[in-house]
Amino acid sequence: MTRTAPPPLAISIGDPAGIGPELIALAWASRTEAGLQPFCVVGGAQVLAAAAEARGIICPIHTIPDPAEAHQVFSDALPVLGGLDASYTAGSPDLAGAMLAMGSLEQATQLTLHGAASALVTAPIAKGELAKVGFDYPGQTEFLADQCSLGAQDAVMMLAGPSLRTIPLTVHCALADVPGLISHDLICHKARIAAAALARDFGIMHPRIAISALNPHAGEGGKFGHEEAQIIAPAIATLRAEGIHATGPHPADALFAPHHRVHFDAAVCMYHDQALIPIKALEFDSGVNVTLGLPIIRTSPDHGTAFDIAGKGVANPGAMIAAIRMAGECAARRSDAGYHG
Repeated sequence: MTRTAPPPLAISIGDPAGIGPELIALAWASRTEAGLQPFCVVGGAQVLAAAAEARGIICPIHTIPDPAEAHQVFSDALPVLGGLDASYTAGSPDLAGAMLAMGSLEQATQLTLHGAASALVTAPIAKGELAKVGFDYPGQTEFLADQCSLGAQDAVMMLAGPSLRTIPLTVHCALADVPGLISHDLICHKARIAAAALARDFGIMHPRIAISALNPHAGEGGKFGHEEAQIIAPAIATLRAEGIHATGPHPADALFAPHHRVHFDAAVCMYHDQALIPIKALEFDSGVNVTLGLPIIRTSPDHGTAFDIAGKGVANPGAMIAAIRMAGECAARRSDAGYHG
């Protein structure tokens, strides 16, 4: 019996004035050597053609009415769902581009939720621009949680590279607010979601979760703070009692040294920069933002729109290629396991 090809990946175009369109075109041009699963872009055929031409990439565009046709097209042209478009204004975002970014994200999400796409890859957006057209979310992660009828805390951001995965416990908030936001229940909740996703989507059957400290030297016995003893250590004890291999609290200044990284599969960090600095220092051109806990698979390159270099031929496609590859690998694992959301 011939096995039916899985649905393609759906890629939202992101802000068309950013580097997303040229990176998508570069990813398609590298599809064979990068081993990428077929994908289609939701909208922006004109933008993608102009971005590819500006970058000097041979990337024919083929407009399709349905994602199911992407497989027939993918080897010869970049499949793009018709209906949404804008002008290519590299480095100069405008309202028309924001409308395209928002429409593409909404449609790509719905296609994935309804099974027409096997996973969602989101190109970078400019949240300030999207706010002008009614996007009322801190970021795409929170938008996706809402679209999946989940609470914001149920969509867990993980940054993943070849040698490191990190999860920020608190994300888009002031650093001064972090001590009041961390809690026993929040640590346990996000660590449980992470452990389940690492097993289901990454094939790590017994994931090792390192939990970072909040304070220098893990509080040094209360000298620099009490969160480690009063909140973080009890949460780790709860997780271990549930059978999750959790360790810590680990002093954050040493946690990401090479000889420590080999002892965990993901690190739960207490705040945004504690998680993102090591990823961006070690894996800047290959880091992927993965949303755990959703009924769908979502990945994104771990960088922004980079309006300052858009259209200048210098943006590195490594993270976009890594995001597309990871989405395909996770989708394949779910399919093999018979998981359908």
